Amino acid sequence: MIIEKNHIVKNYVNGEWYVPKGDLLDVTNPTTGEVIAKVPLSDKNEVDKSVHIAHKAFLTWRKTPPVERSRYLYKLQQLFEKNFEHIVGLVMLELGKSYADSKGEVMRALENIEVAAGTPTLMQGYNSEDIARDIDEYAIRRPLGVMMAIGPYNFPSMIPFWFAPYAVATGNTFILKSSEKVPLTSEFMVKLVEEAGFPKGVFNLVNGSKDAVDALIENPLVRGVSFVGSSNVAHSIYIKAAEHGKRAQCQGGACNFIVIMPDSPLDKCADNIVNSFYACAGQRCLAGQNLVIVGDKARYEEVKTRMTTIVKNLTVGVPDDKNADFGAVISPEHKQSIIEKINQAEKDGANIILDGRNFVLKGFENGYFLGTTLIEFPKNMFQHSTVHEEIFGPVMNLLSADTYEEAVELLESNPYGNAANIYTQSGYYARRFAYEVHGGNVGINIGVPAPVPHFPFGGMKRSFFGILHGQGQDVIEFMTEKQIVIQRFYKED
Repeated sequence: MIIEKNHIVKNYVNGEWYVPKGDLLDVTNPTTGEVIAKVPLSDKNEVDKSVHIAHKAFLTWRKTPPVERSRYLYKLQQLFEKNFEHIVGLVMLELGKSYADSKGEVMRALENIEVAAGTPTLMQGYNSEDIARDIDEYAIRRPLGVMMAIGPYNFPSMIPFWFAPYAVATGNTFILKSSEKVPLTSEFMVKLVEEAGFPKGVFNLVNGSKDAVDALIENPLVRGVSFVGSSNVAHSIYIKAAEHGKRAQCQGGACNFIVIMPDSPLDKCADNIVNSFYACAGQRCLAGQNLVIVGDKARYEEVKTRMTTIVKNLTVGVPDDKNADFGAVISPEHKQSIIEKINQAEKDGANIILDGRNFVLKGFENGYFLGTTLIEFPKNMFQHSTVHEEIFGPVMNLLSADTYEEAVELLESNPYGNAANIYTQSGYYARRFAYEVHGGNVGINIGVPAPVPHFPFGGMKRSFFGILHGQGQDVIEFMTEKQIVIQRFYKED
């Protein structure tokens, strides 16, 4: 994927592309370390202008019949299909993600557009007649106004579309503040929105960092905030949104445990488990971080040996290397944070079975690469920070448990609850696990339990702040408010 030299990412507001005044931030290719573009940091005045325009557009857009709004999404779906490989290439370029992982992400963005096109049915209300003598009552879902979303860097095409198509399909107008680390994918997708013919001001793109986010949340015309990112930031945004009278859905970070029971057949599940930890270089909120091996010493050693063998043979490479299992991490700062967590674990007594800290990819020495790391923790270190705080990198922690109950107790001691996974052939333990754990997305013999778009993307405990998630019926509820009408008519004399 080639971007023109000296490319500056633009804002898109009121149907116009332009570079706002202010500072520019470098956008780097994590595979090479090279600057590939610059992104503007919009200030409060720029943000307020975009909100005012989106609010003005809302006054007309909300009167557009839902079936007509959906037709714009059908056009957008066709344009996504036509430009599918181009979007995949942009994800690979600015994130360093492998082709297979990038393709899967863009497909999920496309699927969200398809589901959102069914909004005329999804946002239907309900009614009852004769709630009292000659009195009827009904509920309708109405759009709120200007809705905004703050996207993370790790899924630049998919995650904005957990929210955007549903917002506009329900009659709201929308502002996307994409991650300043990966703005190129968002810029191109919004060009497709423009090509689909959405009216001016309905779908807007504002680039920036924390100052732009604060200005959006503080603006009284913004009615709802959607966010995906770290838990600390999710928590602060949730509080700030509440202080300014807005509804918010804030997906946070994760520290996911995968429990493998003694009856689970390694020949069938081992590769799937490894993929959960290392695909996307571990930079996904449903990635496994801790593998808890249940059983006796012999079983532990059997699983450990199998994991070591598979992980040792994974290939780190550039995105267009079809043999690569994963690529670079997003930045040198993030690479260093992962290394520091491994360093701390080793210093405190963990056994580094495989060490990826000093990995260098030949020919791409300036890229932000890490090799595969496999860490074995003794039981006296099970509460270590490297076990219980999100690593977000290509690292697998090995832990042991004598019983199912001990494994679940360890999982439940963690403050996060994005995913919880178990590998077992026992329906009894599978049901108990789903019933007992506090994980928003539960995988049973599934390493990455990512919900399809007509289901909400779950999250519990410190992994989610709010009551309505992205995707599915949840996001329709979030993007609308119910109005109750109670009516009676008198017969004319």
